[in-house]
Amino acid sequence: MCLGIPGQILEITDAENSMAKVDVSGVRREVNIACIIEEGHPVEDCVGDWVLVHVGFAMSRIDEEEAEKTLAILSELGEVQEALDSMQTTL
Repeated sequence: MCLGIPGQILEITDAENSMAKVDVSGVRREVNIACIIEEGHPVEDCVGDWVLVHVGFAMSRIDEEEAEKTLAILSELGEVQEALDSMQTTL
């Protein structure tokens, strides 16, 4: 199973190589955006886009509402995992 984490493209860092700086839950990292570039949506137009990031690649564009919902679910899953981990240490 692969998991894409929502992030927002902040800036294009290397247009020739389709690289951009993306904010993923407060962590900024370089991501390849070649998969989301289209004829009607060139590199320059990607700043501000919400994308699903997987292993250093922006796999697809998503809208802001979908990004917020996904981030909320991932946060909840993290809280559940923390609770399960703490129960394991007390057993």
